[in-house]
Amino acid sequence: MDFKHSLPVQIRFSDVDQFGHMNNSVYFSLYDLAKTTYLRDVMGGKELDWKDVAMVVANVNANFFAPVFFSDQLVIQTTTVHLGHKSFTLLQRAVNVAKQEVKCECRTVMVGYNMRNLQAELIPEEWKQAICAFEGKSETELSAREVK
Repeated sequence: MDFKHSLPVQIRFSDVDQFGHMNNSVYFSLYDLAKTTYLRDVMGGKELDWKDVAMVVANVNANFFAPVFFSDQLVIQTTTVHLGHKSFTLLQRAVNVAKQEVKCECRTVMVGYNMRNLQAELIPEEWKQAICAFEGKSETELSAREVK
């Protein structure tokens, strides 16, 4: 899997639990931070106007492979693995930089959402084109059935 987006993150003292490793709930905060950065970078640094079309999380699944410790240097890698009409799926993973070890992997289905009528909506064509360009894949490649 080719990840074109990587965000270094800092593990805070408060992220570590009584067992000496990062609490599982913290991963989702880091994934959210990386999602925001990913979307801004995909759109070429352009700030998105969430008043018209927003993105909401419809599904999130995480697999925890190994603990992250306070001293670990961690990056969150993000890529789009599926692009539909009203949704797209992100694959993210937390990687220990020194060991190149994947500590956790997360799949998130993001759905286009109209803030005015409070319903799912088509992803803007501009967004789809930007995702394809950033990932270096065609819409056909990204819309193909995702293999897990």
